[in-house]
Amino acid sequence: MDTHLHHTHLHPHTEHHMKGSETLTDIVIGMSDGLTVPFALAAGLSGAIKDVNLIVIAGLAEIAAGSIAMGLGGYLAGKTEQDHYASELRREYDEIERLPHVEREEVREFFEGLGLSREVQEKATDELIRDKDRWADFMMKYELGLEKPDPKRALKSALNIGLSYVVGGMIPLSPYFMVDDGITGLKYSAVVTLICLFIFGYFKSKITGTSPLAGAVRVMIIGAIAASCAFGIAKWIEG
Repeated sequence: MDTHLHHTHLHPHTEHHMKGSETLTDIVIGMSDGLTVPFALAAGLSGAIKDVNLIVIAGLAEIAAGSIAMGLGGYLAGKTEQDHYASELRREYDEIERLPHVEREEVREFFEGLGLSREVQEKATDELIRDKDRWADFMMKYELGLEKPDPKRALKSALNIGLSYVVGGMIPLSPYFMVDDGITGLKYSAVVTLICLFIFGYFKSKITGTSPLAGAVRVMIIGAIAASCAFGIAKWIEG
């Protein structure tokens, strides 16, 4: 019983950490594509179009479309998570109704695994399964490793990813607002974007626990290769 109370006491901290991680993941997803895709697109257009206004218009259109598409992807992923949880929860309630002795034994085995005496195992199990909602919730976490998703998660994810994409996309596109030709814009955009990709890759790697410097260089190189390929292909098609 004390173990269950201890678990409940720690639960809010786990939820807070999980939600923070989800938001951070959304931002990383949006910024990754936002910095890279519009940068590559503008670079490609710079290799084929001299009118900088067309590059800006195309870039803005891509950022709008990309942010909507990315946001929608995040929304659908969030809804899928919610639907999966709801489906598994219904199955768990059904198993509690049809096979209560089996489900009860799984709860007892959990407490046994914690090293509790047989007497305490039985008491803790009987106390927990008195409430079927609490019983089902416990089985979702212990048996399936599933936490109840935030009902607003899908919308939050869509907004986080979409807005991060817009912020990331405006960085490589912004220099084109201040120049008269695409090549000049590309030069400034390359400098600004590669610096931002390096910084982004550095902090992303620190968060994920990998080598920050190596991660920063890797992200920067990927962005540079994407833009270079787009520019080269555009020049080749033009020629």
